[in-house]
Amino acid sequence: MRVRFAPSPTGALHIGSARTALYNWLLARGAGGTLVLRIEDTDRARSTAENVDHILEALDWLEIDYDEGPISQVARTERHQEILHRLLDEGHAYRSTATAEDVKAYKAQHGADRGFRGEAQDSGAVRLHVPDDGATVVHDVIRGDTTFAHVHLDDPVIARADGSVLYNFAVAVDDLDAGITHVVRGEDHLSNTPKQLLVLEALGADQPIYAHLPLLHGPDGKKLSKRHGAASVQELRDAGFLPEAVRNYLALLGWGDADDETIIPTQQLVERFSLERVSRNPAQFDERKLRWLNGRYLRALPAEELTERLEQFTGRSGLADAVAISQEKLQTLADFDPLAGFIFDGPADDPKAREKWLDEDGRAALADVQAALEPLDPFTLESVQPALEGVVAARGAKPKQVFQPIRVALAGTAISPGIFETLTVLGRDESLARIENALRP
Repeated sequence: MRVRFAPSPTGALHIGSARTALYNWLLARGAGGTLVLRIEDTDRARSTAENVDHILEALDWLEIDYDEGPISQVARTERHQEILHRLLDEGHAYRSTATAEDVKAYKAQHGADRGFRGEAQDSGAVRLHVPDDGATVVHDVIRGDTTFAHVHLDDPVIARADGSVLYNFAVAVDDLDAGITHVVRGEDHLSNTPKQLLVLEALGADQPIYAHLPLLHGPDGKKLSKRHGAASVQELRDAGFLPEAVRNYLALLGWGDADDETIIPTQQLVERFSLERVSRNPAQFDERKLRWLNGRYLRALPAEELTERLEQFTGRSGLADAVAISQEKLQTLADFDPLAGFIFDGPADDPKAREKWLDEDGRAALADVQAALEPLDPFTLESVQPALEGVVAARGAKPKQVFQPIRVALAGTAISPGIFETLTVLGRDESLARIENALRP
């Protein structure tokens, strides 16, 4: 098996393209095959070296490796020209100066659904001859057979008048030369497939196995875009998602195995994945579900590994104690700073939290907490928890009427890790200093 991932470097790697890369990677790794990375950079106006770097960076973060490439399509220009002249010499293609208006006039004369047929000329763009009879059938593992009657297909332009080849021609030649056996890509490419097959047929080549993946939609059923949240791999990375969780989630967007599991480690994905179980229906990308899944992965990490990842993500160091008390509340790496950043940066400034919890009653409870904590030695979870529970009991209060004022004093907001654990991580002196500061008029 030889598969390829062939992105166009016209922007960041879209989540839908990342899923295509993943499916190709899973196929290759599961079958002991080869994954070829080809950069389809024929759009010189939009293809940039920076965008190529973005694609490579995204694949590296997702831990999707490849066996051959990256191969620049533009770098294969000499080969494309060789094949183009071969098709011209063999009569499979011809030059034509026909314009869009000429095509329109042809259809007005012969019928709107009749494919354009031109006459060979000495100059102009290069068009591929399409037979009048028969049909090109795309055999698709996911969608079944799709038939394109030749009578409805225009003779496609495969090269401009200046000799530069067009996308569908270059793709067909590149797939043939790379020995690609399976073409797995988005269903938006389905309309391109008959044009590519006609090129392969003219070259006497066999048809690869095709699988056109359903498109990704947002929760509202519309095509996935930035309005649904993250739209690129880098945005997911910067939002604090784990690559292994993203791989798991992307794999399930349109595919599922017989066990209908949700948490499937990558190695199991490699072993189980098959094109036959990919749905024809559009898949729905929901960032809330990804957050939930990411949280499951994140909380399953050993504390030491999570600490290392968080230190790399935040640029902070010495996070071990704060991570230990925060892990159960995190869904992404980016959740850490809003939850526990106050441990290092000091209390935040949340006027609403202060107004709600540091009113007269809250301050009175906080004063009792101060008195209960001051004599503690050692200042540990085993001593802090009963001391605070004693304050709750003595005041005849609900726990939150005591614990929330403490939380606001320590964190500046009403959100933090567990209050007993937070106090012990901050330590006696820092905790009492923050409480004293909150009690000042």
